[in-house]
Amino acid sequence: MDTTALRSAYEKFLEAAAAPDLGDAADGGWNADQVLAHVLSVDAATAAVALGVVSGSRPTFDNRPCLDSWNLDRVIGEHPGRAGLIAQARRQAAILCDIADQLTEQAAAVLVPSFLMSGDELVLDQPVSLADLVKGLAESHVPGHTQQLLDLRPTRGR
Repeated sequence: MDTTALRSAYEKFLEAAAAPDLGDAADGGWNADQVLAHVLSVDAATAAVALGVVSGSRPTFDNRPCLDSWNLDRVIGEHPGRAGLIAQARRQAAILCDIADQLTEQAAAVLVPSFLMSGDELVLDQPVSLADLVKGLAESHVPGHTQQLLDLRPTRGR
């Protein structure tokens, strides 16, 4: 698989995460650390699915643990501050991209039973190719969380 778009999305995400003036979400949503923990969790789950496909097992993808506040707090607690989360997010993204780079066309085409939630809303409950799971990160998931981080910056001139 070509991970050029995914790597680019992660660079933008990590740049946004490193902004020094990120505050709290106006709508009571996730703060920057929670966004980072969520992306770390999704990346690890996606890498596990990809390795499962390569190993011949029949993995599933379910993002509910990646949304769970207890899990996000656990991930945050395992890293020394925002810098530690960013460093781990960079490493995890590189691992995922390296795995995806090595997928054969056959492995990328494997259908993975997938269950995706966004907040309390069901987004997807059907098999998706491994390639589409990875492409979804590049096209929607990572850019969406990049925007979420950018929205945490204070507005100027108000």
